[in-house]
Amino acid sequence: MSEPESTDASSQSHPLEASDRDHLDRMLARESPQDGDLADLARLLIRYDGFPGADDLQRDMQRLLSIWKLSRDELNQRVRGLWTAGYRPGPAGDEAVGSGFDTSEAEGS
Repeated sequence: MSEPESTDASSQSHPLEASDRDHLDRMLARESPQDGDLADLARLLIRYDGFPGADDLQRDMQRLLSIWKLSRDELNQRVRGLWTAGYRPGPAGDEAVGSGFDTSEAEGS
């Protein structure tokens, strides 16, 4: 049985760590990133910025930047360009961006 990576008492586990691991593993399997991969990596970097734990995830995020030959500033610049150009996550034509709560029908009732 392997030892935990960190025995530091201040190291924490993030509640979304398991699903974020799945996203990172998917991205690590790609030779070059798609638009959604860039947006996901930028989102994850923000989520874990300063987080005291999830060291393996944080290492893999830095590894992806290196594999994709991007600095964090270059990644952010590309993702801002994607959003400006109309990029939205999910399947094409899916308008489910935001909270998912639409009050327009309730207002007319």
